Amino acid sequence: MSRHFCYGALMPASPEPIGLEIARTGRALSREFNEALTAAGGSLPQWLVLITLKQGDHRMQRDIAAAIGIEGATLTHHLHRMEADGFIRRQRGAGDRRSQLVELTPAGEQLFTRLLGAVIEFDDRLRRGISDRELAALRRTLERLRTNAASPHESTSPTR
Repeated sequence: MSRHFCYGALMPASPEPIGLEIARTGRALSREFNEALTAAGGSLPQWLVLITLKQGDHRMQRDIAAAIGIEGATLTHHLHRMEADGFIRRQRGAGDRRSQLVELTPAGEQLFTRLLGAVIEFDDRLRRGISDRELAALRRTLERLRTNAASPHESTSPTR
């Protein structure tokens, strides 16, 4: 099926490509989420570090970077700031001096609690007027879109 998108007067109007719409939505949601975290005294990078540490699976700095999906140098920058602010403590690993263990301080626990409140409030705001059934369908659709984006040479369904 051929699709034509409206780009000026050159083509007839039709819906925008779904990828563009999702990208715009993602940027808007990310901006609003970060603003909610900022209003609570934190930031998205801090939240990602805090939630990763609270889940308990990752304490090594390199594991945290992998879990969050950022480069080690970028994480190091955020950890320096969080350590200077008293939210985390880092110490060298006993067996490998190059590795660092990261743990929350009491101030980090307080920041986590404050940011968790903002996360819950933002999530409630996003869910307004959307049923559990609609959310489940949205999650399935987003998963399908991620799968489709990751495998551009495979056709998973002839329908749209």
